[in-house]
Amino acid sequence: QVHLVESGGGLAQVGGSLRLSCAASGRTFSNYAMAWFRQAPGKEREFVAVITWNSGETYYADSVKGRFTVSRDNGRTPVYVYLQMNSLKPEDTAVYYCAADLIYGDYVFHEYEFWGRGTQVTVSS
Repeated sequence: QVHLVESGGGLAQVGGSLRLSCAASGRTFSNYAMAWFRQAPGKEREFVAVITWNSGETYYADSVKGRFTVSRDNGRTPVYVYLQMNSLKPEDTAVYYCAADLIYGDYVFHEYEFWGRGTQVTVSS
């Protein structure tokens, strides 16, 4: 059974930092691209970041580039993916979702197969 479980969300102040984690099990997720998406209240879900299976490539939404960093640890069981979020802004407030799929391209617009349930991030001023 596939499980993607996010953690690390919470309340942060403007300019602060949070580190999200996603534990992925039930497949050989070391071979999977892993992505982060977010959905703010009243808005559509949007792509945040993705890391390829071997950490060879990462891509970011323009809105988070330079502030967020995605990484992964394929040596752990379950596989972990992280999202380090720095210089947080109120517009970063959203539910953050981890997603995974066995793909080797089209990472940003792909409809990912597996999803976690999300973790809330709230940035207050």
